[in-house]
Parts: sequence; structure tokens; C-alpha cells
Amino acid sequence: MSLKYALFTGCVAKGAGRELMTATELVCRKLGIELVEMTDAACCGAGVISEDNEMVADIINARTFALAEERGLDIMNICITCQGVHRKCQVKLSSNPDYMSRVNAALKEQTGREYKGTVKIRHFGKILLEDYGLDKLRQAVTKPLSNINAGAFYGCYALRPHEYSDLENPDDPDEMERIIEALGAKPVKYPERLKCCGFPILMMNKRNSMALSGNAIKSAKDAGSDCVITQCPLCHLNMDAYQPEIDPDLNMPIVHIQQLIGLALGMSHDDLKMNTHIVRPTGAVASI
Repeated sequence: MSLKYALFTGCVAKGAGRELMTATELVCRKLGIELVEMTDAACCGAGVISEDNEMVADIINARTFALAEERGLDIMNICITCQGVHRKCQVKLSSNPDYMSRVNAALKEQTGREYKGTVKIRHFGKILLEDYGLDKLRQAVTKPLSNINAGAFYGCYALRPHEYSDLENPDDPDEMERIIEALGAKPVKYPERLKCCGFPILMMNKRNSMALSGNAIKSAKDAGSDCVITQCPLCHLNMDAYQPEIDPDLNMPIVHIQQLIGLALGMSHDDLKMNTHIVRPTGAVASI
């Protein structure tokens, strides 16, 4: 079965976190997953636009959904924040036909498009689990990560609110751990894995933001993790870029889940641009 998706890159993977885009493209090419980048889609708004004008935010995202529908493709997100914002918008529209009609009327007036409500919107990890399959992923692994203890960090938008989450159990998920295990690595559960990284308050309260990130990293380290695995580039930025300022002794590699998969598929640190991280690969991660 051919797997083909409309790739919504989000802003960070084309800006401060470009290594995520590189790793996504390399891994999907290796696994035979075809991506059509949505170069004509707009920013999801990251919840910021909706604080000022909820309907404008929903019109912007309904346009993105309509663009994917026109291509006949489902959407792959590689940012959990984008995924959460998209799912919130989609659930809101599907549960309120009158509101969806108003959004579509504005969308049609401005762009000539209409969102029909048929597109599926999922994060890369969920697509890997549901469409590609873990058995197939295990077969693709050429370099099992048997010496790696990896702590998953889910990110707020994957978990909350529950009604928008596509995790089977948002209170105690295991989706990331199942992927980590399929790569031959040992998943490490730690107390802070379901907490906030602090990114949303970074500009307003940097001290508390860094404290949240620091608590998560320290919790993972104390539990025996060699690295923290993220599925949101905003979580990655907060825990990687600010880690030396939080505590230079932490020295914990923060790895996009696509990069971890890439390592198991035989790709190098340079291929995956892991040497562009603020905290470079160390310990067991460096040995791969």
C-alpha cells in the first residue's frame, strides 16, 4: 500500500529547528512514505491568533484542511503544537455545523475554497503506528539502538485537552514508548514526561519556563535516560537551546523522534543534523 501525505511543516521546522525537517524527509524517504509539502498553507496560529479572534484562526486552519482535501491527501503534522491546534479546530467545526457553515462562508468569500470535513490530521508518530506499522518499522531497522535508554516527552498539545487528543490514553500514553521499543532502545518512564516544557510562558516568565524544562530533563536523567525524545519542536527548542542556561551539568541530548528513528535506520549524526543541536550527542547517543 502506497503511503502519501500532505506535509504540514509548521514554522519551526523551516526556521529554528530545520534539523527536524531534514530528519523527517530522510526517514520518510527511507521508509517509502511520500510527502507533498504544503508550501501554500499558513501558520496554524499556535493558539495565539485564537486568543484575539477565534473565528479568524479557524478560517485560516480550515483553508489548510481544504488545501489537503483538494490534493486528496491526509495531513501529516511534525509538530505536536500544530497537531493540537488543528485537531481543536477540526473537532470544533465537526461538532457545530452552523459554525462550520459560517467559517466556510468566509473561507469561500476570501479564497473560493470550502472545507468539506473529510481530511484526517495526524502527527508523524501516529501515522507510523497506525498506517506504517511497528512490525514493518522493526524490519526496517538496520542498527538496533540496544544501548540507548530513551525518555519520551509528549508535549502539552498531545495530551490536553483530552477531547482533542488522539492518544488512546492521554493520562498514561505509551505511543512514543512503543516506537522507541521498536527501534531496539529501552523506553524510560519518568515522572515529568507528561508535564509542560515551559515554552508557552518563555517570553513572559523565562525563569519559570526554564524551571519546567529543567525539572523534565533532570527527572529523565535521574530515571536513567541517555536522551529525551521529543515530538514537538517547541519542546525541543526549550529543552535544548536553553539547557546550558538552565544547568550546564545536565548535558542531556534532546532528540527529535525522527532523528532517533534515523539512527536506527543507519543514518549518521551529520545526516540528521544532530551536531547542530546546542547539546551535542553525548554518552550512549554519541556512540551510535
